[in-house]
Amino acid sequence: MPTRLRWPLGLLVLLFLVPSAASAELVTFRGGRVMSVAGVTFEGDEAVVVLRTGGEMRLPRSMVVAVVPDEVPHPAPVPDTADPAPAEVSAVPESKEALLALVDEMAARHGVDARLAHALVQVESNYEVRAVSSKGAQGLMQLMPSTARHYGVDDSFDPEQNLDGGLRHLRGLLDRYGKGRESLALAAYNAGEGAVSRYQGIPPYRETQNYVRRILTLTRR
Repeated sequence: MPTRLRWPLGLLVLLFLVPSAASAELVTFRGGRVMSVAGVTFEGDEAVVVLRTGGEMRLPRSMVVAVVPDEVPHPAPVPDTADPAPAEVSAVPESKEALLALVDEMAARHGVDARLAHALVQVESNYEVRAVSSKGAQGLMQLMPSTARHYGVDDSFDPEQNLDGGLRHLRGLLDRYGKGRESLALAAYNAGEGAVSRYQGIPPYRETQNYVRRILTLTRR
C-alpha cells in the first residue's frame, strides 16, 4: 500500500514501501545531491534509505528533500546462492553521497559554512568514517577522546555524532576568534587554543601551517 506524504510547497511524493525487484527511486538530499535507491520510508524523525545493492542507511528525515520514481530501468541483483552467515545491517551511511549530504545538514545546523566544513573533513579524514590517527583522533573530524567527551559524543565513529561534536567545536572557535579570522580557528582546531594564544597567531608548526593552508585553499575552489 503506497503512502502519500505532503511535502513543503505542496509537493506530493509517492513512496513505495516494498519496491519491485527492478524498481528504483531518486532521492534528493539537502544540498542538491541525488542518489538512485531501491526505496525510502520514514520512521518518525528518521529516513530509511534502502540501497539498490542491498542494505540500508538511516538518516535524519530533514536531510531528504524529495523522492521521485527513477525512470531509468535497473536490473535486479542476482541472488547469491551461497548461505552466508547472518550479519547485522550497519546504520552507518556507506555511500559518499550520503556522507556529503550529512555534512551539509550538520554544517547548516551549526551555522558553519558548508565549504569550510567539507574542506576540514576532507583534510582530517578524507571522509573515512573509521579513520584513526597515530595520536588517537577518531572519525570524520578526527575528534580526540577528550574533545568527544566534552561535546557528549558517545561514539566517534558514528558520522552524525562525530560531525555534531566537531562542528560544535569549530563553531565555538570561529566565534572566539571572530569573523574573517578563520585561519586562527583552524589553527586552534589542529594545534589547540593554547598554542594559538602562546604564539599570538598561527603556531610555527609546519603541520599546522600546511593544515590551515590546505583547508583555506579547498574552500576557495
